[in-house]
Amino acid sequence: MHSSHAVPHFPHRLAPFDLRTTPLLRTDVLVIGSGIGGACAALHAADAGAEVLLLAKDDLVDTNTAWAQGGIAVVTLAEDSLATHVADTLRVGAGVASPDVVREVVGSASAAVEWLQRLGTRFDSCSRPADGLEVSREGGHSHARVVHANGDATGQEIQRALVAALHAHPRITVRPRVFVRDLVLQDGHCTGAMCLQDGMELAVEAVSTIVATGGTGQIYRETTNPTGASGDGHALCFRAGARMADCEFVQFHPTTLYIAGASRFLISEVVRGAGAVLRDRNGERFMTAAHPMAELAPRDVVSRAILDRMVATNDTHVYLDLTTVQGDPRTLFPSIAHICSTFDLDLAKDHIPVRPGAHYFVGGAATDTDGRTSVPGLFAVGEAAASGLHGANRLASNSLLEGAVIGRKAGLAAAAVGREVAAGQPRLGLPQFGDGPPIAAAPPRLLHDDLLYALKSLMWRQVGLRRDAAGLADARARIAFWHHYLVRAPLRDRRACELANMLTVAAMVAESALVRSESRGTHFRSDFPERDDAGYCRSIFLERTSDGGIRAELGPSRSPTDRKPA
Repeated sequence: MHSSHAVPHFPHRLAPFDLRTTPLLRTDVLVIGSGIGGACAALHAADAGAEVLLLAKDDLVDTNTAWAQGGIAVVTLAEDSLATHVADTLRVGAGVASPDVVREVVGSASAAVEWLQRLGTRFDSCSRPADGLEVSREGGHSHARVVHANGDATGQEIQRALVAALHAHPRITVRPRVFVRDLVLQDGHCTGAMCLQDGMELAVEAVSTIVATGGTGQIYRETTNPTGASGDGHALCFRAGARMADCEFVQFHPTTLYIAGASRFLISEVVRGAGAVLRDRNGERFMTAAHPMAELAPRDVVSRAILDRMVATNDTHVYLDLTTVQGDPRTLFPSIAHICSTFDLDLAKDHIPVRPGAHYFVGGAATDTDGRTSVPGLFAVGEAAASGLHGANRLASNSLLEGAVIGRKAGLAAAAVGREVAAGQPRLGLPQFGDGPPIAAAPPRLLHDDLLYALKSLMWRQVGLRRDAAGLADARARIAFWHHYLVRAPLRDRRACELANMLTVAAMVAESALVRSESRGTHFRSDFPERDDAGYCRSIFLERTSDGGIRAELGPSRSPTDRKPA
């Protein structure tokens, strides 16, 4: 591979624009994404008096939130406490999570759940109404504190209530099936976005923009994420100049239904919380020897243990045994039972084939607890953001909580910026023209499907559950090589732009993983298998350089609350 092709060049936008020929919409607050983070931000901004335009890449229900099975972590039991929930989150965060952020978000959990209930979300209740909401225990939690809906369909129920509220609000306009190609800056402020709708360009001018686009799982061959999780928001923020954080921390869910040729399907951690155990092809239970918490160990621990057992037994998967669950698993987990039944698998008697899959992108645009990024006018929430809540690993069911809590704060903060403009502060509009990356005179002919598969396979092999310097350096060079040719062709359709976004996010993961010469949380370096608190009890920040490269910087060191690896 020629060395000049291995030098990354990530343009500040994917395509040029000219507002003289582009329809223009104006709004106070632009929200990109309709999952729990974006929907909560939109609803609270509108309640605060802002006019809100919410754009969804697909239909409003096609979100990572809708795929969430587990629930929302909130303290309800007398034997539990906020301090214990905070301690669990910090322990799993492995010394990188911010104690102040964790305390603020965990302390707001009850209010967030109550607000969702007022909105119409129907969480599962105990058999006796006086006992309140039913709670389950998930990996990394020391107590049962996960509220859920319909057993294992919490995300669908939350999404249903949020979408109904979005449609009902008089100050919210929703536009589905709009792809946001680029954010637009004026005098260093984010003032809107350039979009594609039905193949046509559309410009949106906004006082504040909130990115809530969900995950990036599609950069990996194995993932629990829907097909739309292509890291668009992460790439949008990076190209706009936002500071990114913790991009090396990609959480893999241990138990994805694995049947060759079938779409991957998440088997919720609630199943293991109810007593299900993991076995290898010989029927041997192996997690008891891997971690004191066995199947309820943090997800990175369980995922690597599964991978090790797959290698040891020369198998493509392990098995989840639900016969140890108290009660009928088909009744307890109806969604999972239905999916498995389509493959003639019975939860009550069959062992379910599972393997790890990319599940949650811990890093994103670095924000405060109001969702503010380093770019004025630009906010990020949910999986597109790195708020400091998760650190090096996300505690199960803290993500929906984060989306609700910080989504609310971001919506209120974005609306406040609009009130400042209404009070007389100048409103910055969109520039009339914008350049894009130079297009080659003879653009290369690319097979996008082939490039996509190559990227996903590369990330799985070399930037996945186990990493080392040689593999990461090779991955970084290959990604830069592919991106170099992709951006030389016009990037005007959604499919090409999504691929450019995926290459951009993959480059950020590889770069951060190469810098972090230790193992911590979801990040495991086989050449540096130990955790190094003296050198790396801190975040790694990335920024786009003026020439389109990636600059990495170590953040300030934290005093770890837990000196032992989670």
